[in-house]
Amino acid sequence: MDKRGVSLTEIQEVPKESLTLLAGPPGAGKSSFCHQVVLNGIAAERPIIFVTTERSPAQVVALLSERGMGGPVALNFVDAFTETVGLTCTPRSDTICANCADLNSLSIAITKLQERTRQKGVLLVFDSLTSPYLFSGMEVVKFMRLFLSKFASEGNSVLTLMDEGCGKEEDLGAMMSVADGIIRMEIKDSSRLINVVKHPKLEPTKMEVPIEAKPTIKSTWHFEPSVMRQFMQSMFGGGEAVLRREVGDFVNLFWPNLAHWSGMLWDPKGFPTMIYELNKEESAFGLTREMRPFYPWRMRLLLNFAFSSQALGSLPKSFSKVKDMKKFWKLAGGGPYVAAARMERSGIIEYLEDISKTDEHYFRVYENSDCWGFENVGAAMASHLPPAMAGPLNGFEREERDWNAVETKCIGLGDPYCEFKFVPREIDELKASLVKDSSVIERIHERLMDRLMGFLLDGNPLVDRPKLGSEVHVHVVMHGMGFPHLAGERYRMAQRMGGARSGKAVGERLMDAGLSRDETIKRVIDFMNYCKVGKATLGETIRIRENCESMRTKLFTTIREPSCYFTTGFLNGLFSVVKNQHVREIKCIAAGDPYCEWEII
Repeated sequence: MDKRGVSLTEIQEVPKESLTLLAGPPGAGKSSFCHQVVLNGIAAERPIIFVTTERSPAQVVALLSERGMGGPVALNFVDAFTETVGLTCTPRSDTICANCADLNSLSIAITKLQERTRQKGVLLVFDSLTSPYLFSGMEVVKFMRLFLSKFASEGNSVLTLMDEGCGKEEDLGAMMSVADGIIRMEIKDSSRLINVVKHPKLEPTKMEVPIEAKPTIKSTWHFEPSVMRQFMQSMFGGGEAVLRREVGDFVNLFWPNLAHWSGMLWDPKGFPTMIYELNKEESAFGLTREMRPFYPWRMRLLLNFAFSSQALGSLPKSFSKVKDMKKFWKLAGGGPYVAAARMERSGIIEYLEDISKTDEHYFRVYENSDCWGFENVGAAMASHLPPAMAGPLNGFEREERDWNAVETKCIGLGDPYCEFKFVPREIDELKASLVKDSSVIERIHERLMDRLMGFLLDGNPLVDRPKLGSEVHVHVVMHGMGFPHLAGERYRMAQRMGGARSGKAVGERLMDAGLSRDETIKRVIDFMNYCKVGKATLGETIRIRENCESMRTKLFTTIREPSCYFTTGFLNGLFSVVKNQHVREIKCIAAGDPYCEWEII
């Protein structure tokens, strides 16, 4: 107990005839809090309806079991996740399928389950409102007022979760105004802070609960040597199509940017930092001894020459001084990532020795693929090159310092090019630079939608750069879309949901423009082929040969299952709004199939 005598158990008790809103940033522990509330309800033999929008019922059951739930237990689920992201939702006596993009379907599903239980005093847990909000905006507030509050007033208890930072602060304020109870959570150092702002039975109170520190991200790359050799040949072999013989190894840069910023909507504060760490680690891993044999011979000679020169003393062991960084730049061919950036067409890099100084180096990037097309959007955009360039510095330098990079100028901020600052330590302003306000991400997403509509309706170009053109290598696609096998289930959920939201928005805009349903689908499939996402065809099923998204799973993991998370979400969101149908991935290159395929349900 804290000094006021309020226990965590009391806070986790949701009173009857009340609607409690649990709010906090992603990762604050809201779902864990929610799961304990459910376990307490099970122990009290209360009827429970669990609405899940961010994972499947099976995953929820697994998490509850890890926390000590015995089985079998009478749990009723509204599965508003599976169908939304294009997976198969199987109705059962204890599970009703719904779509979190359709608030009416959620109301109907909850009502049906309540009628099936034929009990009062139901505990309704809604984890979470974030996904419905990102699909429907302020309609969620009306849903809370007209349905959830009414449901609570009928003798039931309602606990609903909402991520802070994923929407406008005034919208969260409107949700709080509807709730009878408000609990806010956050993480500070190694503690979870619980702030009971309002409660029907408790006085406002604050509590600090110790938590175990999260493990740092470690490399867990697993790859087939033959596939890795093909990948390296594709990147450094002079533009020859190696990975994708039919459509080539380059993709229109619009597609990875659409995937990246669609997923960012679900965690605008946590994902940028996570992607930075993953991208820095991946580029450093590329210099390890076990990786060098997979490079083509010219790049292998360059790397061996650089490391041997360092051992002989002609390459500096530290890159602190400008003259040493300049020497490294010249001797190593501009650094391994400069050559790679040019070959993969992610940007044209130059070292700014005139403004650099000891332990503070500046690089300028022209035609950065992360940022091109987002002029004056109001934010620094680069997520790939800064960490990807910092990683090799850590790999080459002998002092074992932690080099980091922050973007100081950006096309997205109105500059004509991007500039990065590199220092061998943590950068105070880095986190603030990476984290994006939800309104900024919405603005970026709106820019993407406007540009896509200009292409689909009027034939305007999607994006083009004077020297590097409109395409980037599939390696850039992997970095833009992230590494979900390393980042965890929430990131996979964000890619699925982000894809569904974007597909839905595209379908709605084309239908509003007067296109027929069939023409809408046709134009989107043509757009995917134009972007060289793969070779897409539409018949009784949707097939994509050489789908770029499946390449990252096949290359870097031992996972052998359908894993085109964004593509599936995008197609499902499109078909759900245009055809009132859903799609499900039934074959995938990552699973060993010759192509990726989706059935239309």
